[in-house]
Amino acid sequence: QQQLVESGGGLVQPGGSLRLACAASGFTLKTYALNWFRQAPGKERLEVSCVSSRSGTITYDDSVKGRFTASRDDAKNTLYLQMNNLKPGDTGVYYCALGPRCGAPGFWGQGTQVTVSS
Repeated sequence: QQQLVESGGGLVQPGGSLRLACAASGFTLKTYALNWFRQAPGKERLEVSCVSSRSGTITYDDSVKGRFTASRDDAKNTLYLQMNNLKPGDTGVYYCALGPRCGAPGFWGQGTQVTVSS
């Protein structure tokens, strides 16, 4: 069964940190481009980061550069998103997704809620 299962979301104060995980089954993550997306109420979906399958290059939205770090653990077949210095604007549901290339997600996880609030 093919699945992407996100975990690690929660409520955190501004300036705090969270690490999201996306565990894959039925897929070999290193053969796909891997995305983190954020969906906030009333806002367009944002591509937070992408790990390229070919080069391993990781790209980030400007709003999270220097604060978020995406990584992939091939032994665990898991994608991570380390989020530091969180801001209220980072609030939303975070989804991992994979596809043939960055910007072309074809399979999604169920999402995990991140709320940044004092």
